[in-house]
Amino acid sequence: MYCGFGHADSGFVPIFIYAIFGSSRQISIGPAALTSLLVSNVLGKIVDSSDALYTELAIVLTLMVGILECIMGLLRLGWLIRFISHSVISGFTTASAIVIGLSQAKYFLGYEIDRSSEIVPIIKSIISGADKFSWPPFVMGSIILAILQTMKHLGKSRKHLKFLRAMGPLTAVILGTSSAKIYHPSSITLVGDIPQGLPSFSIPKGFKHAKSLIPTTLVITGVAILESVGIAKALAAKNGYELDSNQELFGLGAANVLGSFFSAYPTTGSFSRSAVNHENGAKTGLAGVITGIVMCCALLFLTPVFEYIPLCALAAIVISAVISLVDYEEAIFLWRVGKKDFLLWTITAITTLFFGIEIGVLIGVGFSLAFVIHESANPHIAVLGRLPGTTVYRNIQQYPEAYTYNGIVIVRIDSPIYFANTSYIKDRLREYEIVVDKLTRRGPQVGRIYFVVLEMSHTGAVQALKELHHEYKSRHIQIAISNPNRNVLLMLSKSGVVELIGKEWYFVRVHDAVQVCLQHVERIKEDHMASGSDSSPEETESSLFKSLLKQRGEDSSVAELESGTNNKPSDLKHSDPLSEPLLFQKS
Repeated sequence: MYCGFGHADSGFVPIFIYAIFGSSRQISIGPAALTSLLVSNVLGKIVDSSDALYTELAIVLTLMVGILECIMGLLRLGWLIRFISHSVISGFTTASAIVIGLSQAKYFLGYEIDRSSEIVPIIKSIISGADKFSWPPFVMGSIILAILQTMKHLGKSRKHLKFLRAMGPLTAVILGTSSAKIYHPSSITLVGDIPQGLPSFSIPKGFKHAKSLIPTTLVITGVAILESVGIAKALAAKNGYELDSNQELFGLGAANVLGSFFSAYPTTGSFSRSAVNHENGAKTGLAGVITGIVMCCALLFLTPVFEYIPLCALAAIVISAVISLVDYEEAIFLWRVGKKDFLLWTITAITTLFFGIEIGVLIGVGFSLAFVIHESANPHIAVLGRLPGTTVYRNIQQYPEAYTYNGIVIVRIDSPIYFANTSYIKDRLREYEIVVDKLTRRGPQVGRIYFVVLEMSHTGAVQALKELHHEYKSRHIQIAISNPNRNVLLMLSKSGVVELIGKEWYFVRVHDAVQVCLQHVERIKEDHMASGSDSSPEETESSLFKSLLKQRGEDSSVAELESGTNNKPSDLKHSDPLSEPLLFQKS
């Protein structure tokens, strides 16, 4: 381990605390290699690891990390974790499993390798020390690993042998310990002496250095949360339940705060031990309580026995557990169904492998946010058409049989309209005015588009709608708003956008809006034909269009808008018995 103190304490007290406050059913709380590495790197620059102050600073750091995590949980900042997509978690899990599996290779090979969260230094170290290779630990570790994998496979494939899966780790420990006791192989490293007894209560010291530890606290908290919640979300997805991120944050914080009073250093969800929990079928937080009780008994009575456990046997258990977390099947699936998610998976996995776990997750989250921003600024926009024989309007690309109407563009914007995507939306709408002309269309033949019907089930930004209105008004095109939810309608009314666009141009359904717009298109066509004007068709139609809009605005009153008496079907040549007003009748 990277820190030479408190590992038993860190693995004992926080387990019970997390079992009470945490939300994950499989995660195992305790010392983690990554957190240990961060603590060691930071505190090693301040004081020598053999100094008593080193231990004091680490315990204070535990308390500070715990307090920050608790605050985040109480302020319900768990929503920040939502930006960690499933692809990022899967890529992170796969790469971390590979790194942790390779880090256990030293117990198989019989010589030390560099401790790192990056794959390149580990591989270089393995290659450079190849001349120190020892056969006994490799043979023992390989045999135990083969037994574990066989028991796991039989436990999964045959229901009546399901118990073998849970008995695997215990079998590995018994076989390894028995072999060590009987043969006493000098080339196989054993666990060795373990201090006996439970941790004692003590108040953290060294608060005078707390200010200098604030940056470190922020870094460790961020990394611990990303790692722990990432593991917890991955295991929650594999076991089919939802993870409460806020409760998870508070549970981690409480475990660290109370753990600091028992000489624990910063703890988080352990990747390897959580994988073991998952592989052995843990289904509730009771698994953590049982683990804590077993550790309590072990610390009190069994430490002499544990001295003879070969490290290669423990490494085999860890490797067996992390093998199942190498989620290459997810990568294949993502490649087939979504290249963007596959790209996220690949970026996260590669950066985690080559730049470390914390950097990999941060880069993965960063790319996730970039994709979210890109999709928000470039939303999906669908041109809608009417399904034959219905009043239902659907995306014409998904339903080729749907038809549109001359002079009308019906559009659904599949995200809220706001300042960042207004320009993109206007560009797409201009394109759709041309594209719709090439589609199957019905209704009177007119020279251009006169109405744009916006399906507004999503929130619309006031300024964005104003810009769209002025854009269309300058080209003699009228906007009609359909299906606005109550909050959207209230916001638009307060901001004056309802008055700006015209109260008469708000409808409950897309079909209602189309019926009214179609009526106007028919009148424009009829009046143009009756006028016999020498002007160009488009000029005459534009003039008639403006007069009709003016007439409609004068005929529609606020009272009609509120009572729902405007847009009467009887006023329309092609009225529909299913047409509805904007708002329901007041009771």
